[in-house]
Amino acid sequence: MNPYARLKSTIVGLAQPTRFLEVAERVLPFLLAFTALCLVGGLYLSFSSDVDYQQGSTVRIMYVHVPSAWIAMLCYTVMTANAIGSIVWRHPLADVAARVAAPLGATFTFVSLVTGAIWGKPMWGTWWVWDARLTSMFILFIMYLGLVAINRAIDEPTRAARVTAVLIIVGFVNIPIIKFSVDWWNTLHQPASVLRLDGPALDIEFLRPLMVMGLAFVTLFFTLYLASIRNEIWRRKLIAQHRLAARAAVHKEN
Repeated sequence: MNPYARLKSTIVGLAQPTRFLEVAERVLPFLLAFTALCLVGGLYLSFSSDVDYQQGSTVRIMYVHVPSAWIAMLCYTVMTANAIGSIVWRHPLADVAARVAAPLGATFTFVSLVTGAIWGKPMWGTWWVWDARLTSMFILFIMYLGLVAINRAIDEPTRAARVTAVLIIVGFVNIPIIKFSVDWWNTLHQPASVLRLDGPALDIEFLRPLMVMGLAFVTLFFTLYLASIRNEIWRRKLIAQHRLAARAAVHKEN
């Protein structure tokens, strides 16, 4: 079997719910341990790093605020990939993966908005301004909440997946707006200082803890994501079993 065929076979195999559950049970303990290690290291570096000469100790909010914003956008990107897979291949695991990501994305977006407000108060003199970056992030938060509400409002999983998949794909236009808003419009936010074509502009003293915390948040997200997919698969299996048992009982009575 050539490498491409082997990779395709592996991906198709993982897309099967039963196979996914087996892999998730093996991977999650290691992923959880690595997440804890990264968080401990990231927090240590965050509190032991120097303070900024202008912002003082408030600069440490960056080590939570920025990774939260990264994960908020990463989560929606992952949801969009799953939504495309759901529409094109109509695989139930893609539906599950897109469904469970919305609450996680909403949580990380909320953390980003709250920490941004706390950071903005001493820096800007206000908790909130309707500039392009903040407004587009707030729209992302509302989009996440809307997707969660739709998934809970529609009982039939297939119909809910079809509706949310279309909305997710359409809403992806907001992600590049968030990323490039500081370049396209005049906002209170500083321009990109980490993810830049010509390299990071942050001093290594601040970049090091930020990158470790960023890795910690990425692994935290995927740990919660895999656990949520696993729980949703088991929930649907239980519902299916209950329905089969109810149908068998009705058939027996008739």
